Amino acid sequence: MRVDKLLWHLRLAKTRSVAQQIVAAGHVRRNGVRVLRCSADIHPGDTLTIPLAGGVRVIEIIDLPARRGPPAEAQACYRALDPQAGAGLAADTIHSPGRGQPQ
Repeated sequence: MRVDKLLWHLRLAKTRSVAQQIVAAGHVRRNGVRVLRCSADIHPGDTLTIPLAGGVRVIEIIDLPARRGPPAEAQACYRALDPQAGAGLAADTIHSPGRGQPQ
């Protein structure tokens, strides 16, 4: 399956044209190697590194989706290799007591 179509099917890009822009800009890596063509094939077992608005996602492709289905169906096709990435960003924004402005 093409990498741009995969990103769209997995709901990692809102539209296929956005997925194509991400790939064409050289931001996606497959197994550590930069992907420069939208037509690059992705296979189960490949590891993708993708920059998204919330941070960089590292995922392993388990299965190729047949369609752009609901989010639960899309998430069943990959395994996140960075499960703490989202939690780390949220934890940094929590204000701890006693760290306000000096008086």
